[in-house]
Amino acid sequence: QVELVESGGGSVQPGGSLRLSCALQGFAVDGYAIAWFRQAPGKEREGVSCIMHSDAKLLYAESVKGRFTISVDYDKNTIHLQMNNLKSEDTAVYYCAARAIRCNFNGVHDIWGQGTQVTVSS
Repeated sequence: QVELVESGGGSVQPGGSLRLSCALQGFAVDGYAIAWFRQAPGKEREGVSCIMHSDAKLLYAESVKGRFTISVDYDKNTIHLQMNNLKSEDTAVYYCAARAIRCNFNGVHDIWGQGTQVTVSS
């Protein structure tokens, strides 16, 4: 069965850090673009970051550049999103998603995870 399983969400204070994980099951990370999206209550879903092994390109939303880092653990077939210096506006449900061609937040993603909640609050 092909699926993505997120983990690592939680509650932190502003300035804190979290690391999200997206485990690929039933397919390999090679050849896929894996993206992180987020959706806050009352807001549209937005792309946060993306990585694709085959072209070695990384993509970040302007709002998270310098604070978030996306990476691949090939041994565990898992994508990580390290989130540092978190802000209240980072509060959202975070989803990982896969598509078979290059990173494009606006493109169709065929496989989605169930989401993990991130809450940043004092």
